Amino acid sequence: MTKLSDTYKELGIDFIFPIVIRNANGNRTYYEDINGYWWKYKYDSKGNKTYSENSRGYWWKHKYDSKGNKTYSENSNGYWCKYEYDAKGNETYYEDSDGCKKGTPRSQSCAGKVIEVDGKKYKLMEL
Repeated sequence: MTKLSDTYKELGIDFIFPIVIRNANGNRTYYEDINGYWWKYKYDSKGNKTYSENSRGYWWKHKYDSKGNKTYSENSNGYWCKYEYDAKGNETYYEDSDGCKKGTPRSQSCAGKVIEVDGKKYKLMEL
C-alpha cells in the first residue's frame, strides 16, 4: 500500500505528522507517523473495528454479534480466539488457538433439549 504521505507529496499537498483520518463517526481509519509507520482500520455499521493492518504487514480481523459483542478474532500470525455470550451479554465461553478454553460452548449446553421422565416431556432451560 502506498503511504498517504507519499500521495500528499506527489499532489503537492502540505501536511504535518501524525496524519490521522477519521470516518464520519469519528473512528480512526488511517494513522501515519513521521517514521512512515502506518495503520489502517475498517469498521462495521455499528462502529465496531472489523479489520486493522499496519505497514509491517500485520493484520487483525474481528467479528461481532448483533449486540456488538466480539465473537471472533484472527491475526496474521495465525492466532485466533472466539467468544460466546448469554442473553445478558456476559461472556460464557472463550477458546483460542493456543488451546485455552474457558466456560461451556453453546453447542454443549442442554438448553432447549427435551427430556422425558415417566412419560412426561420437559424442556430444559439454561439459568
